[in-house]
Amino acid sequence: MAVEIPPLVKPSRLRSRGGLLGECLAEFLGTFVLISFGCGVVAMAVAALPGSGRAATPTTIFLAAGDWLLITWGWALAVTFGIYVAGGVSGAHLNPAVTLAFAVRRRFPWAKVVPFWVSQVLGALAGAALVYLVYHDAINAFDAVSKPPKVNGHTEATFSIFATFPAPYFNGGTWGPLIDQIVGTAFLVMFVVAVIDLRNTAVGSNLGPFVIGLAVAAIGMSYGANAGYAINPARDFGPRLLTWFAGWKSLAFPGDGAWFSGYWWIPIVGPLIGAVIGVLVYDLFIGDVLHARLKRGELPEPGRTRPTVDEG
Repeated sequence: MAVEIPPLVKPSRLRSRGGLLGECLAEFLGTFVLISFGCGVVAMAVAALPGSGRAATPTTIFLAAGDWLLITWGWALAVTFGIYVAGGVSGAHLNPAVTLAFAVRRRFPWAKVVPFWVSQVLGALAGAALVYLVYHDAINAFDAVSKPPKVNGHTEATFSIFATFPAPYFNGGTWGPLIDQIVGTAFLVMFVVAVIDLRNTAVGSNLGPFVIGLAVAAIGMSYGANAGYAINPARDFGPRLLTWFAGWKSLAFPGDGAWFSGYWWIPIVGPLIGAVIGVLVYDLFIGDVLHARLKRGELPEPGRTRPTVDEG
């Protein structure tokens, strides 16, 4: 809006919000939006739609590709609007892995890394708490009619609304899910830095969040089934904390299920490693080339080389 919007808080009390505090508040709210709609769409697919009579049975989920597309597009829009909410203040990392990658290669101040991480995890925890508040009746109804195994009356299916775990075909192994998280997050960060790189074919600033949301959808569609494509330590750890408090206990920490054990650390460590790899790969293959061309003069139109000069 072109008109000036008066602040809710007295100007004398706003000064502290102009710096790191304001950025942390933006990261908290942006991640809150991300998880509220991301975990919210999974709650719809897993518990609310079956429980409301809109599926074949009260426990019918994931019988068609459409169920997975609902979730991938839901997470894409969650990322999009989370970035739109926080982008103008903090840059909307909304992901500790992105924050780490930017500190490694984009001169993001190291002093801000831990405050951003804390804000992101707290925002994710708050978002998960909101989803649980809204959908706890549907979740309880789903768990009540589901068959064992259960932990404190809760099932792995409803746990998946909030946090991730590996597919059964990994047979409880560590390396498969860890590599999956490294690869998925490497692609995420590679796409993010490509979208915001003004030297490349960057989109307009107002479309950047939407395109990054499409990147998340692409990763979910291509690499999501292996381990739930957390690709964000806060996205998994914050909601996982909520499930531990809400009664899922060992499913959350240490992350033990029917076919997996001690899983809690993989959606944290994998994305952090993958993010650094993603930004390094982009800079090695693309960023350094763009830098070299910029040093030589005007960048050519993408896809074309400079005209050659006939010295004969």
